[in-house]
Amino acid sequence: MLRVAVVGSGPSGCYTAQGLVQQDPSVRVDVLDRLPCPYGLVRYGVAPDHEKIKSLQHSLRAVLEHERVRFLGGVPVGGPGGLPTGRLRELYHAVVYCVGAATDRRLGVPGEDLPGCWSATEFVSWYSAHPDAVDHGFLRDVLDAVVIGVGNVALDVTRMLARGAAELSPTDMPQAALAALAASRVREIHMVGRRGPSQARFTTKELRELGSLPGTALVVDPAELALDPACADPCALPAAQRRNVEVLRGWASASTGTDAPEPGGTTATGTGARDPGRRIRLRFFLRPVALLGRDGRVGAVRFERTVPDGRGGVTGTGRHEDVPAQLVLRSVGYLGVPLDGLPFDAALGTVPHREGRVLRDGAVAPGEYVAGWIKRGPTGVIGSNRPCAKETVASLLADAPALVREPVPGDAVAALRAEGFEPVPWAGWQAIERAEADLGASLGRAGVVKLPDWRSLRAAARTAAP
Repeated sequence: MLRVAVVGSGPSGCYTAQGLVQQDPSVRVDVLDRLPCPYGLVRYGVAPDHEKIKSLQHSLRAVLEHERVRFLGGVPVGGPGGLPTGRLRELYHAVVYCVGAATDRRLGVPGEDLPGCWSATEFVSWYSAHPDAVDHGFLRDVLDAVVIGVGNVALDVTRMLARGAAELSPTDMPQAALAALAASRVREIHMVGRRGPSQARFTTKELRELGSLPGTALVVDPAELALDPACADPCALPAAQRRNVEVLRGWASASTGTDAPEPGGTTATGTGARDPGRRIRLRFFLRPVALLGRDGRVGAVRFERTVPDGRGGVTGTGRHEDVPAQLVLRSVGYLGVPLDGLPFDAALGTVPHREGRVLRDGAVAPGEYVAGWIKRGPTGVIGSNRPCAKETVASLLADAPALVREPVPGDAVAALRAEGFEPVPWAGWQAIERAEADLGASLGRAGVVKLPDWRSLRAAARTAAP
C-alpha cells in the first residue's frame, strides 16, 4: 500500500490527492497543512465578494472527504517549530510539497518601508481573516490610496477599498475588517501600472466589476491609452488582452458620469451612483521611483512617466508625477520562499524538479515531489493547478513500485504526536465551520463569519467530537 503525504491543502494539494486516489485504488493520502483550515488561497486569497470562485471549496471538500484521503491540519513542515522535511519523508513512501509562493515581490524604491506602505498580500490576509494577519490600521486617516500593479490581486484590493458595508456584510469577511472598511474615508484610489493596458494581467471579468461599483466613479485617461500602440487597433492582440483594451477604451470615451472629469480624463460612473462618493483612477505608463514621507508615514508616491521601448518593455522619460497617498499597496507578484531541507532556486523562487520530481544537485531525490506554484512559479489561475498536479501524480505513480519497498510507520498520526504535534482532523475543521456559522448568526450577518485568529480557531477545533 502506497502512503503519500501532500503538504498543503490548497487547489494544487487537493488536485494532487485527487489524482492519486483516482488512479491508484490502494494509495492512502494524508493532506497536511500548517493551518487548522483547508483550501489555502481559496479560503484566504479569493476576495470575499467573489462567491462563485469561493464555491470551489465544495469540490475541494469532496477530495478531502474521500475515504482514502485524510486531512491533518495544524502540522507545520520545515522552519522553526515545524516537522523537519527529513522526518516527514521517513513517515511516508512519498511526499508532495504544494506550499505555494508565500511572500510578495518588493518595489525596490526609496521609502518603501515607510508606515502606510504594505503588500497587497498583507491587506488581503487581513480582510480574509488569515490567523497570521496583523491589523496595521491600514485605513486609519487615509483619504488617498495607491495600488501599484495591474493584475487580478490589484483589482481585488482596489475593489475592496471602494466597496460599501452593505455589499460586504453578506460575505464571510471578519467583523473587525468589515467595521474598518465601513468606516473608511478613502475617496481617491489610483491603480497604477508601469506598462500599457495591452500588457495588463487582469482578466476582463474582474476588470468589468470596477465599472459597476455603486457610488464609485471610474476615470480612465485617453492620453495614457494613446501611449499604447496596441490600443489604437487591438485586433492583433490575444483575445484576453483585446477584451481588456476594448473595455478600457469604452470607459475612456464614456461621458455619462455626473462627476466632472479631470483634465485629460473621462469619468464613467458605476451603476446606481448618482453622486459618486469614491473615485477609482486607472493609470498606465507610470513606474514608482520613490515613496515620499509626511509626518512619519507615506504621504505620496513619485512616479516616472514611461513610454513603450518597442521591445515589449518600457523606458523612462525623466518626467515625474507625485500622487498623494496615505496608503500604498504593492501588488507586483508573489515569490516562493525556501523550505528547510529542500533545494531551492532563489532566482526563480521554485524547487528544482524534473516533471515534478525534486532534484538535488541535478539528481532525482527518491520520494520527493512538488506541485503548484512552488513547482512552476506564481503563474496561471486556479485551474492551472490541474495539469500541473497531473504531471506530478504521473511521475509519482510511475515511481511507486520502487517507493513501496521502503518501510514506513503504520500510523503516521501516532508518529506526528510523538514529535509533539496534535493534528486537527476533518472533524476539527467541521467544528470550526459550525463556530463560524454561529458567529455570523450572533452578529446578525447573512452567512458565516470567519474566525480571525489562532486562539479562536484552535478553541473551535477542540469542540469536535472525539
